[in-house]
Amino acid sequence: MTHRENWLRAIEFRSPEWIPASVGFAPITWKTYREELEKILLDHPKLFPGFQAGHSNFYDEMPVVYREGEYFRDNWGCLWHNVQEGLEGMVVEHPLADWSALDTFSPPDLLTKDERGDRNWDETRRQIEEGRKNGHLTGGNGERLFDRMYFLRGFENLMLDFATEDPHLPRLIAMLTDYELALVNKWLDIGVDTIGFHTDIGTQNALMISPENFRRYLKPMFTTLFQACRQAGTHVCLSSDGHLLEVVDDLIECGISMHDPQLRANTLTGIARAYKGKVCTTVDLDRQSFAFLTPQEIRDQVTEVVDVMADPKGGLMISGSVWGADVPLANIETLCAVIEDCCFP
Repeated sequence: MTHRENWLRAIEFRSPEWIPASVGFAPITWKTYREELEKILLDHPKLFPGFQAGHSNFYDEMPVVYREGEYFRDNWGCLWHNVQEGLEGMVVEHPLADWSALDTFSPPDLLTKDERGDRNWDETRRQIEEGRKNGHLTGGNGERLFDRMYFLRGFENLMLDFATEDPHLPRLIAMLTDYELALVNKWLDIGVDTIGFHTDIGTQNALMISPENFRRYLKPMFTTLFQACRQAGTHVCLSSDGHLLEVVDDLIECGISMHDPQLRANTLTGIARAYKGKVCTTVDLDRQSFAFLTPQEIRDQVTEVVDVMADPKGGLMISGSVWGADVPLANIETLCAVIEDCCFP
C-alpha cells in the first residue's frame, strides 16, 4: 500500500495498514544538531522515507522571520520581528490596528503573492501534477484564518472587538472569507487531495474567545470554506493549537476531515472523549515536555496515546514536533524510534 492510499484510509476510517506519523524540527534544531540530527533521520527510514544526508547546512541561512534581530513586512502589511534565531518571530505592527484603515485595505493579490513572497501557480500546478503521477499525496495551503485576524488587528484589539461586538468585525471576517474562498477555489481547480488551514484559537487551558463568539463569528466562515472543499471531494486538515474541546463538534459540523489537538492543552482523556470515532485526529505530542522527560517517559507518552486512540478502522495520526535547541539528542532518537515501533508495520 502506498503512503497516499494508507493516509486516505486513515482519514476516511477505511482500515489503514499503519498509523500515519511524522516528526518535524524547527530551524533552530537543525542548526544546533546538524549532522547528528541527520544521522537520526537516516536511522529511521520508515519515518523519514527518502531522506538523504547533506542537509546539515540547510539553515545556515535562516528563512525570513526566523532571523534574529530582523524586521520584515509581509504581503498583508504586517511587520514581523524576531528575537530568537531559528524560531518564528511575531507580528509587532498591525495594519488594521486602527479601524479607519479598513476602508482602503486590500489583501494581497493571491494570483501573484502568498504571505511572505511571490507565488507561481503554473509551477505549483506542475509540481502537484507530477506528484499525483508519482502516487504522492497532494495538498494545498489554505493559509491562516483566526490568526490572520489578530495579525491584522493586534491581539488585544481583536479581543476587545469580540467583547464589544464591534460593527467593523463582520466586515473584516467577510473580507477574509472572500479572500480565502478565492484561494480555495484555486487549489480545487488544480486538484488536490487535501487543503490545510492554520488557525490558532486556543490558549493552554481555554479558547481565546468564548464558544458562543466562535459560533457567532467564526463558524460561518469556517463552514463556507471547509464545505467548499468537502463538496469538491477534497479533505480539510485543520491545524489549530491550544485547548479547543468545547468546539470540536462545531468544527466537525463545519467540515473538518482532520484536526491536530495538542496533548498537553486538551489531555488524552479529553481528546479521546471529543474526537475518537468522530473525526480523524492527529495527536500533537507534548512538545513542551520533550526537553525535560527521560527517554522512557517519552516512550510511555507515545505508547499511551496509541493504546488509547488507535482503532483498526483508522482515524488516528501522530505528530511529534521538536521545536527548540534544548531537547537532548537521546530524546529525539527515542521519539523517532518509539513512533516507528508503535505506528509502522
